[in-house]
Amino acid sequence: MDKKVKEQKRHQQKHSGPKAERKKLKKQGGSTEEDERKRNPRAFAVQSAVRMAKMFHRSQDIKTKKHHIPLVDRTPVEPPPVVIVVVGPPKVGKSTLIRCLIKNFTRQKLGDVCGPVTIVSGKKRRLTFMECNNDINTMIDLAKVADLVLMLIDASFGFEMETFEFLNICQVHGSPRIMGVLTHLDSFKNNKALRKTKKNLKHRFWTEVYQGAKLFYLSGMVYDEYQSQEVKNLGRFISVMKFRPLVWQTSHPYVLVDRMEDLTDPERLRTDPKCDRTVSLYGYLRGTYLKNKGQVHVPGVGDFQVADVNFLPDPCPLPDAQKKRALNEKERLLYAPMAGVGGVVYDKDAVYIDLPANHVNQQEEVQPTTELVQSLIDAHSTLDAKMAASKVSLFSNSTTLDPLVFDQQSREKDCPREEWIWDPSTQRERRAVIFTEKEDFDEDSGSSDDEDTDQEEEEDVDQTHLSTFLRKARAGCEGTEKSTLDGRPPVKKQKLDEQSEEWEMSTELLAFADSEDDLEMSEEEKDKKKEAGREGDSGHSSVEEEDQSDDEAEEDVAAAEASVEGEPGALRWKDNLHKKASEAFQRQQEAAPNLRKLVYGSVVEADDSEEVEEELGGLFRVSHPQKKKRVIANYVDCSRFNPDTSHNWDLEEMLSSIRDCFVTGKWEEDQDAAALLKEDEKLFGEFEDLETGEVHQGLAEENSGEEDAVHDAEDSLVKVDLEEVQKKKRLEKKRRLKERFDAEYDDGDATYFDDLKEEMQKQAEVNRAEFKDEDDETRVQYEGFRPGMYIRLEISSVPCEFVINFDPHYPIIIGGLGSSEGNIGYLQMRLKKHRWYERILKTRDPLILSLGWRRFQTIPLYHIEDHNGRHRLLKYTPQHMHCGASIWGPITPQGTGFLAVQSVAGMKANFRIAATGVILDLDKSVIVMKKLKLIGYPYKIFKNTCFVKGMFNTVLEVAKFEGASVRTVSGVRGQIKKALSAPPGSYRATFEDRLLMSDIVFLRSWYPVSVPQLYNPVTSLLLPVGQKDSWGGMRTLGQLKHDLGIRSKPSMDSLYKPVTRAQRHFNPLHIPKELQKALPFKSKPKQQQCKGKTPRDLQRPSVIREPYERKVAALLHALSTVHNHKRKKAHMVQHGKHKEFLQQKEKQEEAKMRRQKEARKKLYRVMGQMEQKKHRSSLKGAPQDV
Repeated sequence: MDKKVKEQKRHQQKHSGPKAERKKLKKQGGSTEEDERKRNPRAFAVQSAVRMAKMFHRSQDIKTKKHHIPLVDRTPVEPPPVVIVVVGPPKVGKSTLIRCLIKNFTRQKLGDVCGPVTIVSGKKRRLTFMECNNDINTMIDLAKVADLVLMLIDASFGFEMETFEFLNICQVHGSPRIMGVLTHLDSFKNNKALRKTKKNLKHRFWTEVYQGAKLFYLSGMVYDEYQSQEVKNLGRFISVMKFRPLVWQTSHPYVLVDRMEDLTDPERLRTDPKCDRTVSLYGYLRGTYLKNKGQVHVPGVGDFQVADVNFLPDPCPLPDAQKKRALNEKERLLYAPMAGVGGVVYDKDAVYIDLPANHVNQQEEVQPTTELVQSLIDAHSTLDAKMAASKVSLFSNSTTLDPLVFDQQSREKDCPREEWIWDPSTQRERRAVIFTEKEDFDEDSGSSDDEDTDQEEEEDVDQTHLSTFLRKARAGCEGTEKSTLDGRPPVKKQKLDEQSEEWEMSTELLAFADSEDDLEMSEEEKDKKKEAGREGDSGHSSVEEEDQSDDEAEEDVAAAEASVEGEPGALRWKDNLHKKASEAFQRQQEAAPNLRKLVYGSVVEADDSEEVEEELGGLFRVSHPQKKKRVIANYVDCSRFNPDTSHNWDLEEMLSSIRDCFVTGKWEEDQDAAALLKEDEKLFGEFEDLETGEVHQGLAEENSGEEDAVHDAEDSLVKVDLEEVQKKKRLEKKRRLKERFDAEYDDGDATYFDDLKEEMQKQAEVNRAEFKDEDDETRVQYEGFRPGMYIRLEISSVPCEFVINFDPHYPIIIGGLGSSEGNIGYLQMRLKKHRWYERILKTRDPLILSLGWRRFQTIPLYHIEDHNGRHRLLKYTPQHMHCGASIWGPITPQGTGFLAVQSVAGMKANFRIAATGVILDLDKSVIVMKKLKLIGYPYKIFKNTCFVKGMFNTVLEVAKFEGASVRTVSGVRGQIKKALSAPPGSYRATFEDRLLMSDIVFLRSWYPVSVPQLYNPVTSLLLPVGQKDSWGGMRTLGQLKHDLGIRSKPSMDSLYKPVTRAQRHFNPLHIPKELQKALPFKSKPKQQQCKGKTPRDLQRPSVIREPYERKVAALLHALSTVHNHKRKKAHMVQHGKHKEFLQQKEKQEEAKMRRQKEARKKLYRVMGQMEQKKHRSSLKGAPQDV
């Protein structure tokens, strides 16, 4: 039985009442609040001035806290994908979250998350997901390029050290947007514990990031995936998030590489497997504009010079601008080449299509139904090979003609030979045809000598010879092996053999056509060749243009061959000699220098010819979307005026075309002479002389009526238009004056911050509109490759370990360097040891810094500035305060933050960020001084003067320190006076007081310390797979001693040992007699003799007891002992009884309390029952009398 769906009760809108009235007024456009203010103004008046001031201050504080320094928005129209880095400890759910987000956006499943994964998330936004593993090198690199960080936290375990490490790394390198995600929440069985854990983790996360940071909760998993609604909410939040531009990212171009290819010559790899490689790296350009031939740094590899940069079609383009709410299935693109996703891969000169194995097998099983196609598929040799092997008989009974015989004959006469020549203008290798006969071919020559020479050669060449010569050139082009030349760019391995053969053949035929068949071409062919020659002048043509030009050259050669075969023996070079001579003269006049090419180097020019679609294997057609955007930049040179004699000035049309260029022509309203004269007549036509009273009439009134009648018709037509134009001008002028007045006097709520933001917005609009109408090829020449383009960078001299040990799980970042950032020099920094790092840092211990794009190892010197401006060297970093540091490293702009770690190898239980800081200076102006104590010992003492030895070695050293202040350990100050002859290094010094032989004299001095020049880049990406987190580098002195088992010998003065002091004997106090007389009697020394031994007769005799007395004393001692024992025993018995009594009393108290508690419970129970009974009776009401 089907259940009926119960309809919900609809909401009934109110048609009357105050709420309905307010809605009606709102619909009508009225304002109820304004009416209420007018009706009752006292209700809206300020009740308390103090409260109003507090509210105003609070609102202003909240508004001011939201202010930030406005920056120019340099985001392009099509921004690059947003880089989202998913960070977290191992086994926390990073890959699962990325797969769920990709499935949410693209409806596709991704297996292994490997390398950057780019998707289209909306109409104007793309996302690039990158998983960050637990290697600190990867964490540092991805923190520099991340726009958003998804920080995964295992709620069942809590925060781990990797989370706090990555937070500190992000804070140093620009602080991207950070969003926390709690996972493993399904492990909590108790809701109270879950809520408490959420609260604790949220507040701790707010402490580390900022108050109110977003924290998402993923409650549980269903079929090894997170719940779809939670993932959908997270994706929606990511799609609408706004990002603050970071200073380092917006001032440097960088590329997060999503594809890498090795372009090294296979032959070179075979001969030398360890040679340096040439690689091409692909990815979206981010940051700022990138110039070609610039210097870049690849973190983990090193610094390189870019060999070439090209922009490619976007593999993951944004959808077309349409008014719709959601994307369709075709627009939900997913591009992850390192993960094996994305069937079509674009390259500079080819398109690669990845077909699955099952798809290929299906294509092979399907047989064509057409007999012609089947015959083409079954062919085992090419058409040229069949033509070369065929034999032709001219007559029915004649012998067959073998082409080999003609080849040998032609080779004996004028067989051309080829030579590989590197063409720097097209950046490729070309096969030039060199003839045995010395012929002087000049393309632009029109002289009679060349024509006579050509005439004599044409008379010797007949139709058969020319066709044989063309066929021989093609066969030689296919059979020639490619030679390797030094200095040419490497050939890609992935290029198809067929494509390379077509390229070589077309190149040779093009050279052949340029050299010999130029004089045999028709007029249309010459025009085509002329345009192709102009296009070839760009110097930056791509392979697509070369292929197109090669195809045109083949068509030209075929046409020439057909024309010669059709008209045997015809010498067409004599036709239209006058026209040819005029064209040659005009070409020489047009041969002016190309200023744009001289200033900007090679210039890309477009091709106006029809697009020739190429075919790959007869199945696919290669599209060239770049050709549609090309525009001829300098097709006509404007620096030279070409006289055109085709204009016939006798025609009326030609005269009327330039009629308005003269004064009598029709000009604009404000520049037309007739209109201006009429305005003058209106202004000054009628006036009265106030002194004489004479009235002057205008010219129009003085003229006769006949002339007025002639001009009335014209005036009536022009008058209406002039009035309208003048009215528009007046209104526009008033509007501009009002805007200027409002801008000066009516500021309103506008502040300096608003003005600054408006100025930045205008600058951003100007930047976007500068090259808005130009095509990509032209814009690249002027402003470089702009952010958002998908580019291909070719880098040479890359270590072979980068390709051999390539691991797609580790990110490859190409960071662009500034003009001076590639140099190495001295850097002054402000540094502070991290408070979570356990050990203090020691001077001259190697330290690994992350500065800019680089990660390198260096040796710092720590110092602190004293009150007198001296930079004093520190042996260790101070606790909880900043200090200065000097290093030898790459030049980096001032204000750039950095972080330091002691080691990047392996995992450590403690916090790994050792220190953080900022760059202060870029020169060697700071001189670090080290304090040095020189110690000496006195060997002769003369009152306040003494001789000191052991401090210096030579007289010259003493002379350098003459006048220096010295002091002793006891605090007596002195000064060095003069050096002594013997012993060497001794000197004479004076002191404030007399010294003792046991005193030690020391001298405090300072000497400058040089900064060690060590710059060791961290090449972690060159290590084998699985060992990329084990880069060692230079070890500290302590690590070396520990690894080698060396124990440092301690100083004997630092050891603890028993102190043996000799007893000192002081001389007796001697007081002069005169002083004794002046002393009071109390202080005078007394003439007392010391008491000697007591004589024996005065000593007290010892008591000797009798035997009876000894017995009595023994009995008394025994009785006292027994009495004491009994008393002690009775005391212990009494103590035990008292203890038992206290225990019994405690039990009684407990029983008493228990009884009282039960009695209270019973009493409260009875009272509660009575209260309930009374409450019930009160509910029933008072009892009624019967």
